[in-house]
Formats: sequence, C-alpha cells, structure tokens
Amino acid sequence: QFGVEELKTPEDVDRAMKEYKGTMLMAINSVCGCAAGNARPGLGIALENSEAKPDHMVTVFAGQDKEATAHARAYFSEYPPSSPAFAYFVDGEIKAMIPRHRIEGRTSEDVANDLKMVFEAFGKEKEQK
Repeated sequence: QFGVEELKTPEDVDRAMKEYKGTMLMAINSVCGCAAGNARPGLGIALENSEAKPDHMVTVFAGQDKEATAHARAYFSEYPPSSPAFAYFVDGEIKAMIPRHRIEGRTSEDVANDLKMVFEAFGKEKEQK
C-alpha cells in the first residue's frame, strides 16, 4: 500500500538503511486498531496532501516480523519501542519519530498533519544541500 516496501528480515533492514540515500520513512506497523484506524490512513492523507514526500518508504511489522522489527529499532534505540510508529531518516540518520502516543486516540488527519510537518521540514533541509 502507498508503495511501501516490507522489510521482513534483519538483512532487509540493513540493506535499506545502507542503500537508501536521501529521506526515508519507516513505518513500524502493528495489528492494533490504531494502526489500521489512524496510522495507515494518516500516511495516505499525508502523501496525498504534502508536496514533500520521502524518497523511500519501508515498513516492519511488529508482532509479525519480530527479528526485523527488533533490528530496525536498533537504528533508533534512543527512542522507546513503540508500535505503531513512524521513524524518519535522512541519509540513514534518525531525524524524527512519531511514537504510538502521537497516533493512538488521535484522528488520521492529526497523524497526517504530524507526518506532513516532518516531510516538509526535512524535504526543505534536503533541498538546501
């Protein structure tokens, strides 16, 4: 969905982190209702309505692909584990995190606005380089 690449193994995660230059959004997906109700629809709204979009979009599925998820979290270990969540990278470096508490109990439009802010902030930064 939305052209997001699923990372199912730790090797998939390492490859994406090493090879995908520029901006990358990593969705930490979850089976909980807020993932289906707010996180995924919020991403769709953000992509439709934002001029700046990530160069790459990937996902790991917490609870399903446990090893890949744990490996991905090692790249942003300064943040507590959270799913659903969105991690935003520029050239492999974590720049922004939208954890579960910014998704759960909020509308998909709220989540979309958070994502758009991140896309536009770091899209502009990339253009200035």
